[in-house]
Order: sequence, then structure tokens, then C-alpha cells
Amino acid sequence: MIRDWADAGRVVRIGPRSATVLALASLAGLMMFLWPLLVRVEPQSTQHGPDAPFIFLAILPVIIVIVLAELSEGGMDAKALALLGVLSAVNAALRPLGAGVAGIETVFFLLVLAGRVFGAGFGFVLGCTSLFASALLTAGVGPWLPFQMLCSAWIGAGAGLLPRRVTGKAEIAVLVAYGIVVAYVFGFLMNLWFWPFITGAEVDYHDGHISYVPGAPVLENLHRFAVFTLLTSTAGWDTGRAITNTIAILVLGPAVLATLRRASRKGSHGLLPTFGDLGAPGR
Repeated sequence: MIRDWADAGRVVRIGPRSATVLALASLAGLMMFLWPLLVRVEPQSTQHGPDAPFIFLAILPVIIVIVLAELSEGGMDAKALALLGVLSAVNAALRPLGAGVAGIETVFFLLVLAGRVFGAGFGFVLGCTSLFASALLTAGVGPWLPFQMLCSAWIGAGAGLLPRRVTGKAEIAVLVAYGIVVAYVFGFLMNLWFWPFITGAEVDYHDGHISYVPGAPVLENLHRFAVFTLLTSTAGWDTGRAITNTIAILVLGPAVLATLRRASRKGSHGLLPTFGDLGAPGR
């Protein structure tokens, strides 16, 4: 019999190699968002256009390395790969239902639930593949796509790192709270990817500017960016995304969690059966 069914929900267990890859990829990804705050950048209308293809090409090997690391460490098998493909397709099909209108995003709640059940490694890969597939489906391929993939990957990975011992209604409450937090974090990061390159973004706020100032201290630019985010997306897009996550997790969360866990138990992904003492021969 399998000894610990709690681990049966982790299709992609975080082994040493995959943990190292995830940490390095996350650090590099974070620098993709923050580097304009650390160096002097002149605003330009292209907004990451030239470097986005290179960032995208850098993300793909990370996904491949994670999958290969988990295959070699026994955390992923053919069933897990098939499940990853199915959930990516479902998420890609769900996204056009909201299309981001008024912040209504239907792609994140399943990502949160799947990351919760199957673990951080699976959630990271699912976040990348879901956004990539949905971008192809909705013609949403652009310089923003690599940044969306990374943000979604972090959302899925973070859900897999939530406390495992929380169950029942408390688990749904934790997932709702997490869904609200990541809704605002996603908006914050996705604003940061283009904000330094906007030209002429100004409103009357104290000194009259919410634009990026090349060469200004990091805290000053962060303050300007926080005001920019608050005025342009927090009350609308980000709050709409948080409400969508909350309603979807409350209404569909228990049933989806049960279905995913049932699929995990039947597949017993990445687990080897262990047997107790069968006794002496003939007994």
C-alpha cells in the first residue's frame, strides 16, 4: 500500500535539482521586471519589443529542464505529463470566457487549485504552459507574453507551497485569500514590465508625475510606480481579478479539488508502492 496519501497529490515533487532550477529561474525572472529600477533607462515606445523574444527563448529551456529534472528524480511520469497537457488545454479554453474585461480573468482559479493539489513544480510549469496555450488560442502573443508566463508560473508554484495540513473550509478560506493576494501581485508585476517605458504618463499628484524617472533613486521610482498602479489598475482590473478568483474558488473550489485529488490518487504519480511484512512463507 502507499504509505502517505498526502504526497499522492504532488505530481511534481520538488527535488534538489528542480528546486535549484526554480530558484534560479525565479531570481532571473524577478530581475527581468526590476532591472529598469536599478539602471538608467530612457523611456521608449517599443516597450520590451526587441528583448521579449529573447526572454521567451530563455523561459522555454527552464520549463524543459524542470520537466527533465523531475522525470529523472521520479517526480513526474507519463501520466503527469498527460495531466499537465489536459489542464493546460482546459485553462487555455477558459481564458477567452473572461478575456480580461474589467479584470474578469478565468484562468487563475484552476491554476491555484492545481498548484495546491499537485505541488509547486507542477504549478510552475502549468502556469507557463497555460498562458502560452491561451495566447496562441486568443492571438495574444506579444512582448507581454513572457512576463505573463512568469507571473502565472509563480502563482501556480506559490499555491503548491501553501501549508498542506489545512483542510476543509479552512483550506478554501486560505485559497480564497491567496487568490486575492495574487490577483493584485499579478497586476503589480504586469504594470512594472511596461511602466518604465511609458512616455508622458503624468497626473496631478504632489509633484505632478507618476512617470519613471531615469536614474532616480529606487525608492522614489517605486513610490511613483505604486501611485501609478493605484490610479490605473488597482481599483479596476486588479480588484475585478480578485473578485473573479474569490467567486470561482468559493463556488467551484471544493468540487475541483476533489476531482483533481481523485485523479491524483488513481494515477499515484511519482510514488512507488511499499509493502509491509508479509510474514513467513505459508502464513
